[in-house]
Amino acid sequence: MALHLPQIKTSDAGRALVFDSATHVEEYVDHEPSTQGDVLVAASYAGVLCARMVMSARPKAAIGLDCAIGKDGAGIAGLWYYEALGVPGAAVDTMTAEMGNGTDMYENGVISRVNEAAERLGVVPGLTVKEAVDALMTGSRQPADFDPARRLVIHTNDLGRSIVCTDSIAFALPEDKERNVLCTAGHTGRSVIEYFRTFRPWAFICSDGGIGKNNSGISALEEVDADGIAGASVDALTARMGDGRSTYFDGVISAVNKTAAAKGVRVGQTARQAAELLLD
Repeated sequence: MALHLPQIKTSDAGRALVFDSATHVEEYVDHEPSTQGDVLVAASYAGVLCARMVMSARPKAAIGLDCAIGKDGAGIAGLWYYEALGVPGAAVDTMTAEMGNGTDMYENGVISRVNEAAERLGVVPGLTVKEAVDALMTGSRQPADFDPARRLVIHTNDLGRSIVCTDSIAFALPEDKERNVLCTAGHTGRSVIEYFRTFRPWAFICSDGGIGKNNSGISALEEVDADGIAGASVDALTARMGDGRSTYFDGVISAVNKTAAAKGVRVGQTARQAAELLLD
């Protein structure tokens, strides 16, 4: 089988190697091992199998296709494989670039998903592949105030209370105490009770973690009810765990404690509706 050579895009900041397939990366590395530090663009799905192939080159960063995300998120699962290795990764909307055509992906692709390592460098959905490659090489889009907790204030009322998204209750701040409604993205099990009692937010919405054995995913709701802390959980099938913004924007309430119920929060409401009720 003939060696499949990549297109090499060179700039003052470095090189981007553009492949039609992740399988070609392994072939190329066997013949040209000096790929460490390059940005790899491969028109294969951004799944774990392809990520392992791409990592044979020890790249600086990697971009693949999202292949419509797919069952169990398999089309982009490699992004978190990369993240675990500290490698920025992004996926391209499969409706903007042809599968198996690295040139088309590089010239016309649009980013749809990123991991945190890429987000730290300013790569966000909506960038073109060319823009993303430049950002990954140069850090030119790197936000000066990147927040790993991705804290986002949604709304502040006349009393100075806010709805705040953050990815974990462990990322709560002293300013949240008795003041803010926290939309977070961990489960609502027994291990988070200490955080609720320490930070004592005005109210909270977390994930139910799929409820789990003996309702363990929502057991903290009743426990903190005795502390007068209003709390609710969203169905883990409606919002991404680990993503507080998804809790707020996508979540649907699956469980509430009595303190939250007294404020009008009900199972079946959107998290947005519930957060407004809890705030006021």
